[in-house]
Amino acid sequence: MTEARRSDLSAFLRTRRGRITPEMVDLAPGPRRRTPGLRREEVAQLAGVGVTWYTWLEQGRPINASSQVLDAISRTLRLDTAERQHLYRLAGQSGTPVLDGSTPVTPEMQAILDQLGAMPACITNSRYDVLAWNSAYATIFPETVGAQECERNSLWQAFVNPSWTTMLVNRGQELPRSVAVFRGAYSRHSDDPCWQDFVRRLAAESAEFARLWARQDVAEPGPRVKSFEHRQMGRISFRTTSFNLSSAPETRMIVYTPLDQGCLDAMTRLMTEGQRG
Repeated sequence: MTEARRSDLSAFLRTRRGRITPEMVDLAPGPRRRTPGLRREEVAQLAGVGVTWYTWLEQGRPINASSQVLDAISRTLRLDTAERQHLYRLAGQSGTPVLDGSTPVTPEMQAILDQLGAMPACITNSRYDVLAWNSAYATIFPETVGAQECERNSLWQAFVNPSWTTMLVNRGQELPRSVAVFRGAYSRHSDDPCWQDFVRRLAAESAEFARLWARQDVAEPGPRVKSFEHRQMGRISFRTTSFNLSSAPETRMIVYTPLDQGCLDAMTRLMTEGQRG
């Protein structure tokens, strides 16, 4: 980290600390308080880090901060998404900060999904958690959208759900690539206990995932052709296209475009029958 960046980090943390009052974090204001916001020792206590270590960080000393520590400080200082990313960059962390919980899906995002009609689409994060979807997606993947939140994940479903095992036709090509793309994302979150736990649970549930994970293959996301054997429609194929959402880091909208008119007609019929039912 350069001296200029350490200076910027110091100034940034001081200003963010100064805008958080004791009352905002359920602390007594106390007498003779000279600082307008929290004291350094209060930030350290609330974030669960050492007072000396946080003081050095705010003073711009040449120390390294882990993503867990930066996340804890971000929560304590109530940083928004842009501020969290800025903190990461100033601290010399190349990865994107992990947001608490699932990325919120705005009504505008959901409206875009719903306007796609017979084209299945979803919003997912880099861990493959499915955060939102349209009716067409729910028609093709009912067990995914109906799963409990911790398993509403397309990677989990592909390896653990027996229906996915038989439905995905080009499984031998798609699953190794999906794991390789996930590996690339995991490298940015390898210190995150949530990601670590997800890998442990999935490897315990699926020997196939454990084998592919051990290969250490890495790939970037990109357009793919995926074919499914649907119990009502028969063979149907889609080209998937991903659109990164600038308002939600590491979150993207994935659209499944039917590969030909026959696939589009089949999707339209299936959705029409579902609406009648």
